Amino acid sequence: MGIMSKILGGGGNRSVEDYVELDLDDFAEARGEAGTQVHIAEIADKGDVVPIKDAVYDGDLVIADITRHSTSDRTVEHIVDELRQVAQEVDGDIVQKGDDQLILAPTGVTISREKLE
Repeated sequence: MGIMSKILGGGGNRSVEDYVELDLDDFAEARGEAGTQVHIAEIADKGDVVPIKDAVYDGDLVIADITRHSTSDRTVEHIVDELRQVAQEVDGDIVQKGDDQLILAPTGVTISREKLE
């Protein structure tokens, strides 16, 4: 299963060990300073929302794992409402992908609701 399948679909539980750290020195092309970063986060409780909000306010995109909560959990409802408000404040976007992921985009970025085929 590829990394995009893990991010965008496919079942099973995922952990930090599922991600592979790539050493950019192994690649021939030099990169400049990135203006926007993509952050991967886990939301275990309401305190985990603060760094996510900070990242979106700073103009970064966040993919957050919410598998520790069920979709009927009131905590998730509060978290989603709080993050929805952040997306609105920065004129960004937010979607919930399945029962396990939230994707937040900063100002000027929209998230397509259609899969690429």
